[in-house]
Amino acid sequence: MTKIAIIGAGAVGGYVGVKLALAGEEVTFIARGANLAASRANGMKLVLPDSSEQIATGVRALQDYEAAGPQDMVILAMKAHQVEAVADEVPKLFGPETVVVTMQNGIPYWYFHKHGGELEGSCVKSVDPHGRILRQIAPERVIGCVVYPASELIAPGVVRLVEGDRFPVGELDGSVGRRVTAVSECLTRAGFKAPVLENIRAEIWLKLWGNLTFNPISALSRSTLADICQYPLSRELAAAMMTEAQTVANKLGITFRVPLEKRIAGAEKVGKHKTSMLQDVEAGRAPEVDALVGSVVELGHLTRTPTPHIGTVYALTKLLAKMLEEERASPRQGPGAGI
Repeated sequence: MTKIAIIGAGAVGGYVGVKLALAGEEVTFIARGANLAASRANGMKLVLPDSSEQIATGVRALQDYEAAGPQDMVILAMKAHQVEAVADEVPKLFGPETVVVTMQNGIPYWYFHKHGGELEGSCVKSVDPHGRILRQIAPERVIGCVVYPASELIAPGVVRLVEGDRFPVGELDGSVGRRVTAVSECLTRAGFKAPVLENIRAEIWLKLWGNLTFNPISALSRSTLADICQYPLSRELAAAMMTEAQTVANKLGITFRVPLEKRIAGAEKVGKHKTSMLQDVEAGRAPEVDALVGSVVELGHLTRTPTPHIGTVYALTKLLAKMLEEERASPRQGPGAGI
């Protein structure tokens, strides 16, 4: 694979794009605004944990999907709630054999494609409320991917890597064929760890297990991972939410390879780290609620599994998101404003 379009030149897309470009792939960033202008003028810069820098200057940066032309691989690197807005444009990047690598956190829109059972083919309405993504970005093209690295966009066209290089991938039906192997090899050449998994959904759940719990609790309480895990009441809430999620996953045929208490202990070891949702709230950005939390409530309904703790936290986090949206639409004037 040589022609790769990355939609979303942010923290994840920028990181992946720089490494792929430096490995010799033909990378096109689909971006807009300040990020687009910076990428065009200076390329995309990656700041590594040791403060050294890598710059990909030979990349294209476009806003027009049609101008990019057909690609071998399209990487969806924006957040889940941003995918629907570009769903109609993404097919302009497709050739006969274009694969789409989805790098969203949470339950993906394609979850029940080639899943089997009574829910086969169902649309996950929390992340695809109108079924538009499912119609426009056919699951037959999709290679699932779980994003483990932590990175952040610190300036237009500049991404700082905090840690991590693991991007496991997998076919939706669990097969290990030519195209998923090609995706794995492409990411591996760029310096990533990208093993092919036979059950990509189990890996999605393993990461989601922590995200659906610690992200909303941290956003609501303005607390770090260590704060949540070391305070008895919030640790108990996290365990209750994770237990409910595990029951839902089990009913869908998923087995967790890590015990619950070990997963909480792992989060505690990260220390005074602010989750991405807390960072979004502090910056006034829309938090990623539905894919991380609402989707699990939805899957609870579909599997007839009670999720009272997750549902309560979901309701509160959605209210928080609503208040942030209203503040962005009508910024409050400070003391003395207009005098």
